[in-house]
Amino acid sequence: MAWTKYEAVSGVSTWPGLAPRYCLRANAGLYCCMSIALLIVLFAVLFLVFVSLILFVVGPSLLLQPYRRTIDYYRRYTSLLHPSQLPYRHEEFTLATAEGIPLSCWLLHPLREPRGTVLYLHGVSESKISGLPMADLLCGAGFLVMLYDARRHGDSGGRFCTYGFYEKHDAGTIISYLKSRADLRLGRIGLFGTSMGAAVALQVAATDPRVAAVVAESGFDRLRSVFDDYQRRMIKLPFHYLRNIVIMRSEQLAHFKASAVSPADSVGRIRIPLLLMHGTADPLIRPSYSHQVFERANEPKELWMIQGATHSNTFQVGGDEYRRIVAGFFERTLA
Repeated sequence: MAWTKYEAVSGVSTWPGLAPRYCLRANAGLYCCMSIALLIVLFAVLFLVFVSLILFVVGPSLLLQPYRRTIDYYRRYTSLLHPSQLPYRHEEFTLATAEGIPLSCWLLHPLREPRGTVLYLHGVSESKISGLPMADLLCGAGFLVMLYDARRHGDSGGRFCTYGFYEKHDAGTIISYLKSRADLRLGRIGLFGTSMGAAVALQVAATDPRVAAVVAESGFDRLRSVFDDYQRRMIKLPFHYLRNIVIMRSEQLAHFKASAVSPADSVGRIRIPLLLMHGTADPLIRPSYSHQVFERANEPKELWMIQGATHSNTFQVGGDEYRRIVAGFFERTLA
């Protein structure tokens, strides 16, 4: 059988008679693959645009307007809901921030002459109710304890939560009020902050010389880094530009600077005794953040990692050792 000369069509050598049909199929297959690839790229672009628009609208609300936990929420988890249930005299009043935002406050008096004063700063979405166990511990140790709902939390007013950008000034307003009262013997003033409250406490201590000691529990290093973590958990996308969209829009709405909310930077300006605590099983805020803040802190400083504790049960998991360490720290630094 004799071989016939084959032709070159579109640069591809083919056998006579089969060449046009073969090349058409090849070109059609290539065109189909390119079409599918373009559709995939188009879908990905449209999906990112859609997600970006959703986050542009919804993201700032999630960041700036966290859910307010009311007394009904706490009833499901505890029977300790009001300072009247504790054996200490208490006061209830409202103070206004520099912008006129009302802050709901409880002041608890120890049974003996105060050894010092501690402000309790709660976490995001929490309220002063969450601080009652700590108030019981510290009042029992002889300290005057101030609990208050941060702006945009509990019974306090305010449209936005800024994680310390404005809240640090609110704590200063509380301290100024307490110092203005001639009937109170304050002694030295300490701060106990948990979660967001820990971040606020470190920012307060970096700028207010009236603060003599700080306990910061389950805190973060920077607002941007902890928001990255929340973004990955909620929408499972790692893109930093999505975070930047939300933060940029949030800054415009609340008139604050997210990069300024940085306990890791604030701690370098603190020269007072500092105790950092964090649960090793915290699923919400990485325990490594407390390590990072601790490394940047000045002496005197202490770090206690509570084995097995999550974000919200450090008090329970730590037990008697937790009570001894916290009360002992304030007794050494304030009394």
